[in-house]
Amino acid sequence: MEREHFSSRLGFILITAACSIGLGNIWRFPYIVGKYGGASFVILYLVFLVILGLPIIVMEFAIGRASQQSTARSFDLLEPKGTKWHVFKYFTILGSYLLMMFYTVISGWLVYYFVEMAKGRFQGLSTEEVAGVFSGLLDDPGVMVVCTIIVLVFSFAVCAIGIQKGVERVTKIMMSMLFVLLIILAVRSVALPNAEVGLAYYLRPDFGAMVESGLWEAVFAAMGQAFFTLSIGIGVLAVFGSRIDKSHSLTSDALYMAGLDTLVAFLAGLIIFPACFSFGVQPDSGPNLLFITLPNIFNAMEGGRFWGSLFFLFMVFAAVSTVIAVIENIITYAMDLTGCSRARSAGVNFVLLAVLALPCIFGFNLWQGFQPLGSNSSVLDLEDFLLSNNLMPLGSLVFVLFCTRRYGWGWDNFMKETSIGKGLPYPGGTKQYVSFVLPLIVLIVFVGGYLSYFK
Repeated sequence: MEREHFSSRLGFILITAACSIGLGNIWRFPYIVGKYGGASFVILYLVFLVILGLPIIVMEFAIGRASQQSTARSFDLLEPKGTKWHVFKYFTILGSYLLMMFYTVISGWLVYYFVEMAKGRFQGLSTEEVAGVFSGLLDDPGVMVVCTIIVLVFSFAVCAIGIQKGVERVTKIMMSMLFVLLIILAVRSVALPNAEVGLAYYLRPDFGAMVESGLWEAVFAAMGQAFFTLSIGIGVLAVFGSRIDKSHSLTSDALYMAGLDTLVAFLAGLIIFPACFSFGVQPDSGPNLLFITLPNIFNAMEGGRFWGSLFFLFMVFAAVSTVIAVIENIITYAMDLTGCSRARSAGVNFVLLAVLALPCIFGFNLWQGFQPLGSNSSVLDLEDFLLSNNLMPLGSLVFVLFCTRRYGWGWDNFMKETSIGKGLPYPGGTKQYVSFVLPLIVLIVFVGGYLSYFK
């Protein structure tokens, strides 16, 4: 069967950007930018995005395009005879399943909050009552199951239609609306009273604050954000590389993808910081920001029901676009590995992911006594830790070694693939850096992730 490709380069760029644009852009990036010195941290982050994230994006793209397969078959086709690189394919698909086991649940929370905000539920509630809405949601497994199923039904329906008519068409619409909503919300936020205080906190370079908070901590935070925001290491980008033609440079496409991801994170900060400082609220990081802090701000804002509904609609688009991208990887993986039809792969994996989401859901209520990573931890924390602190960094290391070592695919084959197409060529002079320094940086991210997590 001939492999279906994207109908346009724009579709490819938007769907790969959709992989990386998600919760990390909104509930983590603005917070750590403010914590580590504003614009000075952004500069540091962009440096690591280029020297750490971009090479691995190009490697995933190149492996996918050269093999015209997902990681289910790509390593089998490209590896030297007698080597065992293909064993890694099982870890890539495990990473995609792990991500969906909790990401679909959080996406369901966002659907719930969009509906409740649009209904006006938060109007007139006290700060404690707003927090109670979130805790009430976590205590109700039935509601969370329904919301998760809604996300899965929509996402699998899109993927079941196919690449061009389903994934590409819907992603173009969702991503376009996402950027429109982002700009509207950012303009509204910077027009709030005292918004300039939040803008100064967010945008003014403050190297003193970076040093005060710990220079090494800031460096590692920048490395970690650049690494984890791009969804690298689990083969999600490789599957889309297998569906793009050879008319354009993979390096140029990787730059566009990383640029869009960074733009969304930056605009999210323009929404969050002016709003927080305008209403005298300290910006949080993590679920509290989205589900407690921001609803309180919208509750106090004139027209808050409308603006809050727009914000959570934007969040639904950001989260579900990621879900669609990863589910497409899962569906394609099964098709490449078994030869089954798209419809059959979608049907089986829908049931599988619906079941696999249950541990995350039950971890907040029925199984709340199970605290796998210490006090107040949950099943979600365990799943996120296994993925973010283990499979993604170690998987990225495998991609780097496979593309640079002669007992893997090798540097020459990698450079040959990246030299094809119009646009920026991959810089050939980076061989020593990519072969030896980059693996060391990935290992530092891996070890540092463990140290910071358990500290």
